[in-house]
Amino acid sequence: MTDEPARWTKATVYPDMWADPGDDPRNNEGPGPDGELPTLEGVLRDYRLTLRMKCEGLDAEQLARRSVPPSTMSLLGLVRHLAEAERDWRNWISHGDPLPKLYGKRDGDFDGALADQAVVDAAYADLEREQAATDAALAGHPDLGERLGKEGIAVRELLVHRIEEYARHCGHADLLRECVDGRVGQ
Repeated sequence: MTDEPARWTKATVYPDMWADPGDDPRNNEGPGPDGELPTLEGVLRDYRLTLRMKCEGLDAEQLARRSVPPSTMSLLGLVRHLAEAERDWRNWISHGDPLPKLYGKRDGDFDGALADQAVVDAAYADLEREQAATDAALAGHPDLGERLGKEGIAVRELLVHRIEEYARHCGHADLLRECVDGRVGQ
């Protein structure tokens, strides 16, 4: 007998997938977008969806579970961390004073990821708000080579960094979710 959850997937067409193609909101049949900016925005959108998919169907305790000790990482912590990262990226492209941290001290995003539905709801609201604000801040800068903020970061570099951050944490989410309830798939 083991405490490890059995591995499973909802997919029936391809057993290594998270969801069947008809049920996957990331399913992009047909030609891809034309141009670099729409391509980068599409990849970012899909990683954002992937993170949400990895968290769906779990209760507050499961989302907050630190399932890979001694790490403080949890699925809820990842949601909070990415909200914090979105806010910080706006600091990169601003000339003004930095926005305050959402969750206070360093690692507050993970340390404060508690098994409480109000914390879960607030984390998703924070993520949506911060994503929308960063998207809006960048919408006025369609030239990927334009340099913004005090450090002169290129819009392209910021978009690629955002994709990299979500991709890395979606990989973490894969492992965390499998440890929580055994669900697997890309």
